[in-house]
Amino acid sequence: MESLSRWVVLGVLLSAVALPMVPQVSDSEGNKVAAESDWSELNLSMEKMHVAMASVAPSGKSDVDFVRLMLPHHQAAIDMAKTQLLFGKDPQMRRLAQEIITDQQSEIELMQFWLKQHPPQNK
Repeated sequence: MESLSRWVVLGVLLSAVALPMVPQVSDSEGNKVAAESDWSELNLSMEKMHVAMASVAPSGKSDVDFVRLMLPHHQAAIDMAKTQLLFGKDPQMRRLAQEIITDQQSEIELMQFWLKQHPPQNK
């Protein structure tokens, strides 16, 4: 789990470095606003995923831990795909985003069902 914490910290640091690189433009009042709010939305999805994954305590069961960590990972994929549908223009990428939403949601439901049959028993 210690290596997961390192990944979370790395993700947060990379987000902190990447967000200032979003191109800035000024609105009609001269306030700076992000030119690409989709970039911010994508990073927010990743940050939420890292926080959720970091909050998972090890159960001592590899299968349970895998599923509990994959749930926020899949949710982040759905959130990112929804952002793509809001901002993306390319038809192939929009279709991929729709497929990701459908597939990942189905897998989330399967994992939630499996977890109900195999409840984690924390140490």
